[in-house]
Amino acid sequence: MPFLSQRSKLQLTDKELENLRSLSSSRTAPLREVERAKILLYSHQGINDSQIAEKMGTNRQKVIRCINKALAYGIEEAIDDLPRSGKPPEITGEARAWIISIACKKPKDVGHPHELWTHQLLAEHIRKNSIAMGFPEASKISSGTISKILGASNIKPHKIASYIHQADPDFDAKSVVVLHTYKKVELLKKLKSEGGEVDMVIVSYDEKPGIQAIGNKHPDLMPVEGKHPTVSRDYEYIRYGTLSLLAGIDLFTGVIHYKVREKHRSIEFIEFLKDLDAYYPEKIKIVVILDNLKMHTSKETQKYLETIPQRFQFVFTPKHASWLNIIESFFSKMTRSMLRGIRVSDKNELIQRICQYLDEINEIPVIFKWKYKMDEMPGKIESL
Repeated sequence: MPFLSQRSKLQLTDKELENLRSLSSSRTAPLREVERAKILLYSHQGINDSQIAEKMGTNRQKVIRCINKALAYGIEEAIDDLPRSGKPPEITGEARAWIISIACKKPKDVGHPHELWTHQLLAEHIRKNSIAMGFPEASKISSGTISKILGASNIKPHKIASYIHQADPDFDAKSVVVLHTYKKVELLKKLKSEGGEVDMVIVSYDEKPGIQAIGNKHPDLMPVEGKHPTVSRDYEYIRYGTLSLLAGIDLFTGVIHYKVREKHRSIEFIEFLKDLDAYYPEKIKIVVILDNLKMHTSKETQKYLETIPQRFQFVFTPKHASWLNIIESFFSKMTRSMLRGIRVSDKNELIQRICQYLDEINEIPVIFKWKYKMDEMPGKIESL
Protein backbone atom coordinates (compact mmCIF):
# COMPACT_ATOMS: atom_id res chain seq x y z
CA MET A 1 0.00 0.00 0.00
CA PRO A 2 1.55 3.38 -1.01
CA PHE A 3 2.49 5.87 1.71
CA LEU A 4 -0.15 8.53 2.28
CA SER A 5 1.12 11.88 3.53
CA GLN A 6 -0.60 13.23 6.64
CA ARG A 7 0.61 16.75 5.87
CA SER A 8 -1.90 19.38 4.77
CA LYS A 9 -1.96 20.25 1.06
CA LEU A 10 -0.20 23.49 0.23
CA GLN A 11 -2.78 26.13 -0.75
CA LEU A 12 -1.68 29.10 -2.86
CA THR A 13 -3.54 32.24 -3.95
CA ASP A 14 -3.36 33.46 -7.53
CA LYS A 15 -0.99 36.24 -6.55
CA GLU A 16 1.29 33.76 -4.71
CA LEU A 17 1.26 31.47 -7.75
CA GLU A 18 2.20 34.35 -10.00
CA ASN A 19 5.02 35.43 -7.72
CA LEU A 20 6.37 31.87 -7.43
CA ARG A 21 6.30 31.31 -11.20
CA SER A 22 8.12 34.59 -11.76
CA LEU A 23 10.72 33.76 -9.11
CA SER A 24 11.26 30.18 -10.35
CA SER A 25 12.29 31.48 -13.78
CA SER A 26 14.35 34.42 -12.52
CA ARG A 27 18.02 34.71 -13.50
CA THR A 28 18.89 37.42 -11.01
CA ALA A 29 17.34 36.11 -7.78
CA PRO A 30 19.52 34.04 -5.38
CA LEU A 31 19.68 30.38 -6.39
CA ARG A 32 18.32 29.19 -3.04
CA GLU A 33 15.16 31.32 -3.55
CA VAL A 34 14.68 30.02 -7.09
CA GLU A 35 14.97 26.41 -5.86
CA ARG A 36 12.48 26.98 -3.03
CA ALA A 37 9.98 28.57 -5.42
CA LYS A 38 10.17 25.51 -7.68
CA ILE A 39 9.72 23.15 -4.71
CA LEU A 40 6.55 24.99 -3.61
CA LEU A 41 5.15 24.99 -7.16
CA TYR A 42 5.77 21.26 -7.55
CA SER A 43 4.12 20.60 -4.19
CA HIS A 44 1.08 22.69 -5.15
CA GLN A 45 0.78 20.57 -8.29
CA GLY A 46 0.47 17.44 -6.13
CA ILE A 47 3.91 15.97 -6.79
CA ASN A 48 5.18 14.06 -3.77
CA ASP A 49 8.35 14.93 -1.84
CA SER A 50 10.52 12.16 -3.25
CA GLN A 51 9.64 13.04 -6.85
CA ILE A 52 10.32 16.73 -6.18
CA ALA A 53 13.72 15.86 -4.70
CA GLU A 54 14.53 13.76 -7.77
CA LYS A 55 13.46 16.53 -10.16
CA MET A 56 15.46 19.13 -8.25
CA GLY A 57 18.52 16.94 -7.82
CA THR A 58 18.46 17.42 -4.06
CA ASN A 59 17.54 15.42 -0.97
CA ARG A 60 14.07 14.72 0.38
CA GLN A 61 14.68 16.34 3.76
CA LYS A 62 15.43 19.69 2.13
CA VAL A 63 12.14 19.51 0.25
CA ILE A 64 10.21 18.64 3.41
CA ARG A 65 11.76 21.53 5.37
CA CYS A 66 10.83 24.03 2.65
CA ILE A 67 7.21 22.87 2.45
CA ASN A 68 6.81 22.71 6.24
CA LYS A 69 8.09 26.29 6.55
CA ALA A 70 5.50 27.39 3.96
CA LEU A 71 2.71 25.65 5.86
CA ALA A 72 3.83 27.03 9.21
CA TYR A 73 4.96 30.58 8.38
CA GLY A 74 3.69 31.36 4.90
CA ILE A 75 5.16 31.54 1.40
CA GLU A 76 7.40 34.56 1.93
CA GLU A 77 8.99 33.08 5.04
CA ALA A 78 9.55 29.77 3.22
CA ILE A 79 11.42 31.60 0.45
CA ASP A 80 13.54 33.66 2.84
CA ASP A 81 15.75 32.31 5.63
CA LEU A 82 14.29 32.45 9.11
CA PRO A 83 16.16 34.54 11.67
CA ARG A 84 19.01 32.54 13.24
CA SER A 85 20.52 32.60 16.68
CA GLY A 86 23.60 34.34 15.33
CA LYS A 87 27.27 33.79 16.05
CA PRO A 88 27.92 32.19 19.44
CA PRO A 89 29.25 34.65 22.03
CA GLU A 90 33.01 35.06 21.70
CA ILE A 91 35.20 33.81 24.53
CA THR A 92 36.69 36.97 26.01
CA GLY A 93 40.35 37.37 26.86
CA GLU A 94 39.49 37.34 30.56
CA ALA A 95 37.62 34.06 30.15
CA ARG A 96 40.54 32.55 28.23
CA ALA A 97 42.94 33.62 30.98
CA TRP A 98 40.67 31.97 33.57
CA ILE A 99 40.46 28.75 31.53
CA ILE A 100 44.26 28.65 31.19
CA SER A 101 44.69 29.29 34.92
CA ILE A 102 42.47 26.30 35.69
CA ALA A 103 44.38 24.15 33.18
CA CYS A 104 47.62 25.08 34.97
CA LYS A 105 46.34 23.58 38.21
CA LYS A 106 45.94 19.93 39.05
CA PRO A 107 42.36 18.62 38.87
CA LYS A 108 42.57 17.53 42.52
CA ASP A 109 43.22 21.16 43.48
CA VAL A 110 39.77 22.13 42.21
CA GLY A 111 37.82 19.18 43.58
CA HIS A 112 38.35 16.37 41.07
CA PRO A 113 39.90 12.96 41.84
CA HIS A 114 41.90 12.92 38.60
CA GLU A 115 45.65 13.47 38.44
CA LEU A 116 45.71 15.07 34.97
CA TRP A 117 43.23 17.04 32.92
CA THR A 118 41.61 15.75 29.78
CA HIS A 119 40.01 18.21 27.39
CA GLN A 120 36.60 16.74 28.18
CA LEU A 121 37.09 16.95 31.96
CA LEU A 122 38.33 20.54 31.70
CA ALA A 123 35.39 21.51 29.47
CA GLU A 124 32.94 20.01 31.98
CA HIS A 125 34.59 21.95 34.82
CA ILE A 126 34.49 25.21 32.85
CA ARG A 127 30.82 24.76 31.88
CA LYS A 128 29.89 24.03 35.48
CA ASN A 129 31.71 26.98 37.03
CA SER A 130 31.79 29.64 34.29
CA ILE A 131 28.61 31.49 35.28
CA ALA A 132 29.58 31.65 38.96
CA MET A 133 33.00 33.01 37.96
CA GLY A 134 31.41 35.70 35.75
CA PHE A 135 32.10 34.16 32.34
CA PRO A 136 28.66 33.11 31.00
CA GLU A 137 30.01 32.98 27.42
CA ALA A 138 31.93 29.84 28.42
CA SER A 139 28.85 28.04 29.80
CA LYS A 140 28.49 25.93 26.65
CA ILE A 141 32.14 25.57 25.74
CA SER A 142 33.16 22.36 23.97
CA SER A 143 36.25 20.22 24.43
CA GLY A 144 37.29 21.27 20.91
CA THR A 145 37.32 24.93 21.91
CA ILE A 146 39.27 24.01 25.04
CA SER A 147 41.83 22.28 22.80
CA LYS A 148 42.19 25.38 20.61
CA ILE A 149 42.60 27.73 23.60
CA LEU A 150 45.24 25.54 25.20
CA GLY A 151 46.98 24.93 21.88
CA ALA A 152 47.25 28.68 21.23
CA SER A 153 49.09 29.04 24.55
CA ASN A 154 51.07 25.80 24.12
CA ILE A 155 49.60 24.38 27.33
CA LYS A 156 49.37 20.56 27.48
CA PRO A 157 48.01 19.64 30.94
CA HIS A 158 47.25 16.08 29.80
CA LYS A 159 50.96 15.28 29.35
CA ILE A 160 53.86 14.73 31.74
CA ALA A 161 57.45 15.66 30.90
CA SER A 162 60.37 14.69 33.10
CA TYR A 163 62.80 17.10 34.68
CA ILE A 164 65.67 16.79 37.12
CA HIS A 165 65.42 18.76 40.33
CA GLN A 166 68.60 20.69 40.97
CA ALA A 167 69.37 19.32 44.42
CA ASP A 168 72.99 20.48 44.58
CA PRO A 169 73.32 24.14 45.69
CA ASP A 170 76.81 24.15 44.14
CA PHE A 171 75.58 22.81 40.80
CA ASP A 172 76.95 25.67 38.68
CA ALA A 173 80.41 25.60 40.22
CA LYS A 174 80.72 21.82 40.02
CA SER A 175 79.38 21.61 36.47
CA VAL A 176 81.93 24.21 35.35
CA VAL A 177 84.72 22.00 36.72
CA VAL A 178 83.38 19.04 34.73
CA LEU A 179 83.06 21.11 31.54
CA HIS A 180 86.55 22.48 32.05
CA THR A 181 87.79 18.90 32.26
CA TYR A 182 86.18 18.11 28.91
CA LYS A 183 87.77 21.23 27.46
CA LYS A 184 91.09 20.07 28.84
CA VAL A 185 90.75 16.91 26.72
CA GLU A 186 90.59 19.03 23.55
CA LEU A 187 93.59 21.11 24.57
CA LEU A 188 95.68 18.07 25.44
CA LYS A 189 94.82 16.41 22.12
CA LYS A 190 95.96 19.54 20.31
CA LEU A 191 99.15 19.59 22.37
CA LYS A 192 99.86 15.96 21.50
CA SER A 193 99.21 16.55 17.78
CA GLU A 194 101.82 19.32 17.88
CA GLY A 195 104.40 16.96 19.36
CA GLY A 196 104.00 17.95 22.98
CA GLU A 197 104.09 15.53 25.89
CA VAL A 198 100.85 14.66 27.63
CA ASP A 199 101.19 13.59 31.24
CA MET A 200 97.58 12.68 32.05
CA VAL A 201 94.56 10.71 30.86
CA ILE A 202 90.92 11.54 31.52
CA VAL A 203 88.44 8.73 32.08
CA SER A 204 84.66 9.12 32.25
CA TYR A 205 83.46 6.45 34.69
CA ASP A 206 80.17 5.15 36.07
CA GLU A 207 78.33 1.97 37.00
CA LYS A 208 75.36 0.47 35.21
CA PRO A 209 73.68 -1.70 37.86
CA GLY A 210 70.64 -3.93 37.55
CA ILE A 211 71.30 -5.43 34.12
CA GLN A 212 68.76 -8.25 34.17
CA ALA A 213 69.65 -11.76 33.12
CA ILE A 214 66.31 -12.95 31.73
CA GLY A 215 65.64 -16.16 29.87
CA ASN A 216 62.76 -17.38 27.74
CA LYS A 217 60.51 -20.08 29.12
CA HIS A 218 59.56 -20.92 25.54
CA PRO A 219 61.69 -20.33 22.43
CA ASP A 220 61.36 -17.23 20.26
CA LEU A 221 59.74 -17.65 16.86
CA MET A 222 61.76 -15.98 14.14
CA PRO A 223 60.27 -14.00 11.22
CA VAL A 224 58.92 -15.97 8.28
CA GLU A 225 58.76 -14.27 4.91
CA GLY A 226 55.19 -13.66 3.84
CA LYS A 227 53.74 -14.82 7.18
CA HIS A 228 55.33 -13.34 10.30
CA PRO A 229 57.24 -10.05 9.93
CA THR A 230 58.57 -9.86 13.50
CA VAL A 231 60.17 -11.98 16.20
CA SER A 232 57.41 -13.55 18.29
CA ARG A 233 58.01 -14.07 22.00
CA ASP A 234 55.95 -15.73 24.72
CA TYR A 235 55.11 -13.48 27.66
CA GLU A 236 56.53 -15.86 30.28
CA TYR A 237 60.19 -15.56 31.23
CA ILE A 238 62.76 -16.75 33.78
CA ARG A 239 64.80 -14.45 36.02
CA TYR A 240 68.41 -15.43 36.68
CA GLY A 241 69.35 -12.31 38.64
CA THR A 242 71.16 -9.08 37.80
CA LEU A 243 74.67 -7.89 36.96
CA SER A 244 76.52 -4.61 37.31
CA LEU A 245 78.76 -3.10 34.67
CA LEU A 246 81.61 -0.87 35.88
CA ALA A 247 82.99 1.04 32.91
CA GLY A 248 85.12 4.02 32.03
CA ILE A 249 85.87 5.62 28.66
CA ASP A 250 89.32 7.00 27.94
CA LEU A 251 88.36 10.35 26.44
CA PHE A 252 91.62 10.52 24.46
CA THR A 253 91.47 7.13 22.76
CA GLY A 254 87.86 5.96 23.17
CA VAL A 255 89.00 2.70 24.79
CA ILE A 256 86.48 1.33 27.28
CA HIS A 257 87.83 -0.14 30.51
CA TYR A 258 85.26 -2.39 32.13
CA LYS A 259 84.39 -5.03 34.67
CA VAL A 260 81.19 -7.08 34.88
CA ARG A 261 80.34 -8.13 38.43
CA GLU A 262 77.31 -9.28 40.38
CA LYS A 263 77.61 -6.30 42.75
CA HIS A 264 79.08 -2.82 42.68
CA ARG A 265 80.66 -2.05 46.04
CA SER A 266 83.86 -0.42 47.18
CA ILE A 267 85.75 -3.64 46.59
CA GLU A 268 84.66 -3.80 42.93
CA PHE A 269 85.41 -0.12 42.44
CA ILE A 270 88.91 -0.56 43.88
CA GLU A 271 89.45 -3.50 41.49
CA PHE A 272 88.57 -1.18 38.63
CA LEU A 273 91.00 1.48 39.85
CA LYS A 274 93.75 -1.14 40.14
CA ASP A 275 93.15 -2.13 36.52
CA LEU A 276 93.51 1.51 35.44
CA ASP A 277 96.67 1.83 37.52
CA ALA A 278 98.16 -1.24 35.81
CA TYR A 279 97.06 -0.14 32.32
CA TYR A 280 98.67 3.32 32.24
CA PRO A 281 102.36 4.16 32.76
CA GLU A 282 103.33 5.27 36.26
CA LYS A 283 104.18 8.82 35.23
CA ILE A 284 100.66 9.38 33.85
CA LYS A 285 98.13 11.07 36.11
CA ILE A 286 94.65 9.49 35.88
CA VAL A 287 91.76 11.96 36.10
CA VAL A 288 88.41 10.22 36.67
CA ILE A 289 85.05 11.94 36.12
CA LEU A 290 82.46 10.20 38.30
CA ASP A 291 79.37 10.77 40.42
CA ASN A 292 78.96 11.09 44.19
CA LEU A 293 78.12 7.46 44.95
CA LYS A 294 79.21 6.62 48.49
CA MET A 295 81.60 3.84 47.44
CA HIS A 296 83.66 6.38 45.46
CA THR A 297 84.63 8.11 48.70
CA SER A 298 84.32 5.23 51.16
CA LYS A 299 86.96 4.44 53.79
CA GLU A 300 88.08 1.43 51.75
CA THR A 301 88.51 3.56 48.62
CA GLN A 302 90.38 6.29 50.48
CA LYS A 303 92.65 3.70 52.08
CA TYR A 304 93.58 2.32 48.67
CA LEU A 305 94.20 5.79 47.19
CA GLU A 306 96.59 6.56 50.04
CA THR A 307 98.80 3.70 48.85
CA ILE A 308 99.29 5.42 45.45
CA PRO A 309 99.40 9.15 46.25
CA GLN A 310 98.93 11.61 43.37
CA ARG A 311 98.07 8.78 40.98
CA PHE A 312 94.34 9.53 40.72
CA GLN A 313 92.31 12.71 40.72
CA PHE A 314 88.53 12.56 40.99
CA VAL A 315 86.27 15.15 39.35
CA PHE A 316 82.78 14.76 40.77
CA THR A 317 79.61 15.64 38.87
CA PRO A 318 76.97 17.61 40.83
CA LYS A 319 74.36 15.62 42.74
CA HIS A 320 71.59 14.23 40.53
CA ALA A 321 73.48 15.37 37.43
CA SER A 322 74.97 12.15 36.13
CA TRP A 323 73.86 13.29 32.65
CA LEU A 324 76.97 15.51 32.70
CA ASN A 325 79.07 12.35 32.53
CA ILE A 326 79.88 11.24 28.96
CA ILE A 327 79.78 7.55 29.93
CA GLU A 328 76.00 7.89 30.34
CA SER A 329 75.69 8.49 26.60
CA PHE A 330 77.50 5.23 25.96
CA PHE A 331 75.29 3.36 28.44
CA SER A 332 72.22 4.72 26.66
CA LYS A 333 73.53 3.54 23.29
CA MET A 334 74.37 0.13 24.74
CA THR A 335 70.89 -0.24 26.24
CA ARG A 336 69.17 0.64 22.97
CA SER A 337 71.39 -1.34 20.61
CA MET A 338 72.58 -4.40 22.55
CA LEU A 339 70.62 -4.96 25.77
CA ARG A 340 67.12 -4.18 24.45
CA GLY A 341 65.04 -7.34 24.70
CA ILE A 342 68.07 -9.53 25.42
CA ARG A 343 67.39 -13.14 26.50
CA VAL A 344 70.04 -15.49 27.91
CA SER A 345 70.27 -19.01 29.30
CA ASP A 346 72.06 -17.90 32.50
CA LYS A 347 74.18 -15.13 34.01
CA ASN A 348 77.36 -16.45 32.43
CA GLU A 349 75.93 -16.02 28.96
CA LEU A 350 74.98 -12.44 29.74
CA ILE A 351 78.51 -11.74 31.03
CA GLN A 352 80.02 -13.29 27.91
CA ARG A 353 77.82 -11.27 25.55
CA ILE A 354 78.46 -7.97 27.36
CA CYS A 355 82.21 -8.62 27.25
CA GLN A 356 82.05 -9.53 23.58
CA TYR A 357 80.14 -6.33 22.82
CA LEU A 358 82.67 -4.14 24.64
CA ASP A 359 85.65 -5.97 23.16
CA GLU A 360 84.29 -5.45 19.66
CA ILE A 361 83.91 -1.73 20.36
CA ASN A 362 87.49 -1.56 21.63
CA GLU A 363 88.73 -3.02 18.34
CA ILE A 364 87.66 0.25 16.67
CA PRO A 365 87.16 2.69 19.55
CA VAL A 366 84.82 5.66 19.18
CA ILE A 367 85.97 8.90 20.79
CA PHE A 368 83.08 10.58 22.61
CA LYS A 369 83.03 14.38 22.67
CA TRP A 370 81.00 16.66 24.92
CA LYS A 371 79.48 19.62 23.06
CA TYR A 372 76.42 20.71 25.06
CA LYS A 373 76.87 24.23 26.52
CA MET A 374 80.60 24.23 25.89
CA ASP A 375 80.28 27.62 24.19
CA GLU A 376 78.54 28.99 27.30
CA MET A 377 81.23 27.78 29.66
CA PRO A 378 82.46 30.67 31.84
CA GLY A 379 85.98 31.21 33.13
CA LYS A 380 89.31 29.93 31.93
CA ILE A 381 90.81 26.46 31.95
CA GLU A 382 92.44 25.90 35.28
CA SER A 383 95.22 23.43 35.91
CA LEU A 384 93.97 20.05 36.93
